[in-house]
Amino acid sequence: MIVFRYLSREVLLTLSAVSAVLLVIIMSGRFIRYLAQAAQGLLEPSVLLMIMAYRIPGFLQLILPLGLFLGILLAYGRLYLDSEMTVLSATGMSQQRLFVYSLAPATLVALLAGWLSLGLAPQGVEQVARILNQQSAITELDTLVPGRFQAMKNGSRVTYTEELSEDRGKLAGVFISEKRFSTDGDKERGISVLVAQGGRQEIQADGSRYLILENGYRYDGNPGQADYRAIQYDTYGVLLPKPEVEAEVTDREAMPTRQLLGSDKGRMQSELQWRLSIPLLVFVITLLAVPLSRVNPRQGRFLKLLPAILLYMAYLALLIAARGALDKEKIPAALGLWWVHGVFAVIGLVLLYWETLRLKWAARHAVQGVARG
Repeated sequence: MIVFRYLSREVLLTLSAVSAVLLVIIMSGRFIRYLAQAAQGLLEPSVLLMIMAYRIPGFLQLILPLGLFLGILLAYGRLYLDSEMTVLSATGMSQQRLFVYSLAPATLVALLAGWLSLGLAPQGVEQVARILNQQSAITELDTLVPGRFQAMKNGSRVTYTEELSEDRGKLAGVFISEKRFSTDGDKERGISVLVAQGGRQEIQADGSRYLILENGYRYDGNPGQADYRAIQYDTYGVLLPKPEVEAEVTDREAMPTRQLLGSDKGRMQSELQWRLSIPLLVFVITLLAVPLSRVNPRQGRFLKLLPAILLYMAYLALLIAARGALDKEKIPAALGLWWVHGVFAVIGLVLLYWETLRLKWAARHAVQGVARG
């Protein structure tokens, strides 16, 4: 029992450290992406933290299996390097018993990953989709910040205002620059620049919003050329475009698991099997990680780390490829993703019993050699 607690503690501590680092890395990259969208006016800054919070379960459901895999490799690798595993082996600790001991933290991780995959992650995806839909309903005036040039429509439109009322209904000192394209949208025909002393927002009966500019000028032309046109106006209406927020999720990813259970469509079946694969993945990678963690103290603890990571990547890549094939109904739902788990479970069993099989094979050949002698 003491050895069991010691091994479990080493694995869980390493798992927690590795998962925390991976979560910070992934969240930082995603937050930078959302921050860039907020800077372009595609998202309101106030929703960034909410989106990140709802995305955490989706990140963790994939991070935890990888964290466990690396945790076993690093924790047990250190024990082999410090010859602690040699001492445990001398007291009867075999690879098979080590795997049985490793199933305790693996079961804990599998339960947590299953809860995230089957419950929390779809709910988080649904909330993110709801927030993005709300953001798609806003206009550039809702995200405009006074004193800052704001790019919209992939940089083809730039808006600036010196002052903006609290209700965002009135502006002062307005500047709008927009590229003009041909009717087919391929050829650029110049730039239109609008400047105005002030403006206000106006909502039409069909729900479209216009920015009504007052007391200003419009300039049409091409930069660097003298051919341009200047128009003075008292009032000028500008249609406010809606930010085009890129959708990150699909409807099936936000669908509750209980709804997937009653569907016979290939896409729904692949989503269900993917969610069920996350906790199953935990046990298979535990079967792979235990024998791969065995290292020679002279070779260092990181010798097998790169091949092990490549094996894990191959496992995950094959799961994703099988999921895509199941989406297109190229493979039957009964086969689905389960054959991938079966293949790597067999690989894990071969690795786990490889030393035992090798010793039996060597002993058999030795006996045969003595018999022939």
